Amino acid sequence: MDPLAVTVLSLLAACLLILTAYLVNLAILSPLRNPLRQLPGPPSKWYMEWRHMALTMDPRRSPHTGAEFVAKYGRNVYIRGPVPWDQRLFTLDPVTMNHILQNTTTYEKPWPSRRLISGLIGQGMLSAEGQKHKRQRRIATPAFSMQAMRALIPLVFSKGTELQKKWMSMIQDAGTKPGEGHIVNVCSWTSRATFDVMGSAGFDYEFNAIQNEDNELLRAYVDMFEVAVSKQKGGLRTILVMYIPIIDKILPNKTTRFVARCQKVIERVAGKLIQEKKRKMDEAALKGEVYHGKDLLSLMLKSNSSVDLPPEQRISDADLLHNINTFMFAGTDTTSLGLTWTLYILALYPHVQNRLRAELLSVVPGTPVETLMPEEVQSLYAAIAELPFLENVIRETMRLIPPVHSSIREATRDDVVPVSTPLKRTGRDGRVVEENVDHVFVPKGTFIHVPIEGFNLDKGLWGETAWKFDPDRWNDLPEAIKTLPGLYQHTLTFSAGPRACIGMRMSVIEIKSFLFTLVTNFKFAPAPDQKIGKANVILTRPYVAGRQDEGSALPLLITPYVPEGAL
Repeated sequence: MDPLAVTVLSLLAACLLILTAYLVNLAILSPLRNPLRQLPGPPSKWYMEWRHMALTMDPRRSPHTGAEFVAKYGRNVYIRGPVPWDQRLFTLDPVTMNHILQNTTTYEKPWPSRRLISGLIGQGMLSAEGQKHKRQRRIATPAFSMQAMRALIPLVFSKGTELQKKWMSMIQDAGTKPGEGHIVNVCSWTSRATFDVMGSAGFDYEFNAIQNEDNELLRAYVDMFEVAVSKQKGGLRTILVMYIPIIDKILPNKTTRFVARCQKVIERVAGKLIQEKKRKMDEAALKGEVYHGKDLLSLMLKSNSSVDLPPEQRISDADLLHNINTFMFAGTDTTSLGLTWTLYILALYPHVQNRLRAELLSVVPGTPVETLMPEEVQSLYAAIAELPFLENVIRETMRLIPPVHSSIREATRDDVVPVSTPLKRTGRDGRVVEENVDHVFVPKGTFIHVPIEGFNLDKGLWGETAWKFDPDRWNDLPEAIKTLPGLYQHTLTFSAGPRACIGMRMSVIEIKSFLFTLVTNFKFAPAPDQKIGKANVILTRPYVAGRQDEGSALPLLITPYVPEGAL
């Protein structure tokens, strides 16, 4: 044989041997040495790894999973991810979780999650880590101040009124008789309304989504999120792309090509928004004036160009675009889903709906909201925000069905994590035993499953009624709840720690304002013969049973509300 051929074959054999050794160590030897394996957990076999993901990620099963884990294994549990080397800590321990969410330099979003998010909406605040994330958050923080949010309240009310009138015209156009209802897909319409809010409040841009869906930028966002997120089924290709992203470039499928087309539209149109806004600010500066834009983009640009900010702390136009995408995704989907699930819960519990409506009607102004001055609308919202039962209904819905079902963090170094209760371990005989250990050793590279829904539904913390809808529970919370980490009312719905949701205040304003307008004008009931299911595709989305392939949907029977004696 030719000496050169022998050399090439030898090199190939050596490379194959090295690759095989690497894979054996990655998939077999390294997992066997992982100290997390000492923790108890559900049965773990290589052919059962997907079972762990189904137990913890499927919202039809996950509420029961948390309770079963705590009863059998304790509050710190060993589970497996979708691939052999993905070994995870599943924790329902408040002390452990608080440590993880507060120490953001030690526990970052794992690279597969960041790659998935950034591949869709770029490296905005959802996917950026370290100094890049700190710079972006510092620039965005002024845009979400109390003063900035107060200025947006009249806009939110105007969109709520527009949605109310649109629904009323749809009911009339359907030819329904007085007192009869009309089936409306509230999931789609609340999404359109929150897109309109974010377009105006975020970028001073009119999507006009409530009236039609023809806007080029709107269609790009909606279609991209629906195809790449809502209708995403996961599967082998999704996992392979996360680990080997070049697959999408070499062998793009229909979804990949579709998302790429949407991203080109977003980059072109949203990119022009940034340049146009910068031009207006420059023109004002040349005249010795201050540009008074109140939208998020204007406030971010002002923050980014502040003379007090060192040049190295500023962010690029690309980062601004990525955060526009982030706000459009996180700022519309989570809010619209929170509102959608609240309307669904109210439809299921008519006595709660009636009680809430009575409270909301107590602050209805004597003249139509659209005729009020901005200051009067802000005063109206101040009264609405103080309504105790409205607050309880929103707290309880967001606890019971958090829009973000769960999250993941990855340890960037070895760490010793505190626990609140004695740790359990799996003995040599396979039995679960309790040990007097006050910490968990988490090796570098470990994924930590953050069960947002699990904490929100934990019977050991919330009591035996944790799985039930009970707004009045908030009048007398168990003491254990007050120790939970969480930005929003002792729940993890908006996460916790330095990476907690920056837009929580805006989201609550939208939900309260829309509920005020819709519940005082309509009655909501379940749509006949249409069972609603939940799917965890990044966010917890509703779908009609048997029609999940059609994407997110939540039809409700909507009837105009007529006060007694008004007929």
